[in-house]
Amino acid sequence: VQLQAFGGGLVQAGDSLRLSCAASGRTFSNDVMAWFRQGPGKEREFVAAIRWRASRTSYADSVRGRFTISKDNAKNTVYLQMNSLKPEDTAVYYCAAGPYIRAGATNYDYWGQGTLVTVSS
Repeated sequence: VQLQAFGGGLVQAGDSLRLSCAASGRTFSNDVMAWFRQGPGKEREFVAAIRWRASRTSYADSVRGRFTISKDNAKNTVYLQMNSLKPEDTAVYYCAAGPYIRAGATNYDYWGQGTLVTVSS
């Protein structure tokens, strides 16, 4: 089982960036895919989640209205479109797979390696 996150980079405040997470190794059709992030000196926090089948989504309050999570079932890929980025969005972003839409990291069994997003002011 492998989750590979990519798409991070250095952007300026107000810019947009799209992260991708490619899933492989088994069928994830019954799972929830999520994005977490961990900023400098901070704990890992929930960002957004989406269920493969029903497309139900959930967002952290800090990103709701700016970030959009979506998926491409045919490509087994989940995306995180990040708009109006702020310096406080600077973090390593991780994708994860688990059985339920939950904000707690312990719900998720599989994790990608992380991709760094840096937002300059």
